[in-house]
Amino acid sequence: MKILVAIKQVPDTATQMKLGADGKTIDPTGITWIVSPYDEFAVEEALRIKEKRGQGEVVAVSLGPDRVKEALRSCLAMGCDRAIHLNDPAWGAADTLMTARALAAVVKQEAPQLVLCGRQAIDDDMGALPAQLGELLGWPSAYWIMEEAVDADGKTVRVARQVEGGLEVFDLPLPAIVTAQKGLNEPRYPTLKGIMGAKKKELKDVKAADVGLAAEAPQLSITALEALPPRPPGRIIQGDLPTAVKELVRSLREDAKAI
Repeated sequence: MKILVAIKQVPDTATQMKLGADGKTIDPTGITWIVSPYDEFAVEEALRIKEKRGQGEVVAVSLGPDRVKEALRSCLAMGCDRAIHLNDPAWGAADTLMTARALAAVVKQEAPQLVLCGRQAIDDDMGALPAQLGELLGWPSAYWIMEEAVDADGKTVRVARQVEGGLEVFDLPLPAIVTAQKGLNEPRYPTLKGIMGAKKKELKDVKAADVGLAAEAPQLSITALEALPPRPPGRIIQGDLPTAVKELVRSLREDAKAI
């Protein structure tokens, strides 16, 4: 069984972000880049499916500049068999739809039985790509899954997502697209052996022409980024308890408009 895992390289949440000089991008200076955490759940689940079945291939794929190779090598170190890097200036300003079209072209070439993604990337939090990919491929899709099981024949996958009061269960015919949520599994840490072995695994550069795509303009563009306004200092209300409570309620109602 072949499983393709789509991952995205994002800034570490602990990184202090700064706006770039153009006001439309972030300043990459000093940023630590990581695999988006929800994508790590997808990688781990793909590896577990392969291990449970005793055979198969897990292929990691990502679109982005040269630095994305570091994220793909992390996936190879976790246990993925090979990686595909969609790296072309034509995708330099790719929005989610352009990215989905590029991934769809790779999926058609690779012909996996299952595509796994994280539920959303933690940088833009859009979560749009899996749905766009499913629409382009005409494949069934399930999102935010907490449980997953591929049947013995590799023809269907049963997935469950959390809803109020329980789990909602779906049986999807394969091939299908599934997005991983926190709680699906606990991603493994790459071992030293895995890190060393990753250097010998295939990491293939793919251009737009290699997957039959021509250059196109993105339909979504960023006009400006703005830093969050500084948080105002807290206020300490003085006085005895009854007086302080009255002042707190008044302030919440009249000043903060919170109640």
